[in-house]
Amino acid sequence: MENWLGLLRIHIQRGVNLAIRDARSSDPYIVVKMGKQKLKTRVVSHNVNPEWNDLLTLTVSDLNTPVKLFAYDKDTFSFDDSMGDAEFEISPYLKALKMGLKDLPNGIIISKVQPNRQNCLAEESRIYFSNGKVVQDMVLRLRNVECGEIELQLQWIDVPNSKGL
Repeated sequence: MENWLGLLRIHIQRGVNLAIRDARSSDPYIVVKMGKQKLKTRVVSHNVNPEWNDLLTLTVSDLNTPVKLFAYDKDTFSFDDSMGDAEFEISPYLKALKMGLKDLPNGIIISKVQPNRQNCLAEESRIYFSNGKVVQDMVLRLRNVECGEIELQLQWIDVPNSKGL
């Protein structure tokens, strides 16, 4: 715990237009990896536009380790099918956190991250102040698949006795 900087809470909100991997639909879930950590959402059956609203929390010990997402279709009698992947850097978000902003009105935008060839953003990502916290909304376009996007939000959790940012 002494090497931790804090916790990154990832709110996996929904999938949009995910690939069909079964006869007419898919049973998607998301696996999130950061370094050696691996977490996953619940499976949403028969839905290519799933609403997960799952909160996954990762420990952060290296600011430069990317977060990787993998979408899968749950299968009962065979291996789960890949439905694409994406990754993102947390450094722009952590840079905004390090500003130490407090008591800002809700919705004040602190920073923006533009989509480019080096990230998986489908649209501009905003880092803003919400309910006393700095959060970042993202829409990630899945790679290595014909279609699909994942919507999520990042939030930082300070941990007592951690190194902090």
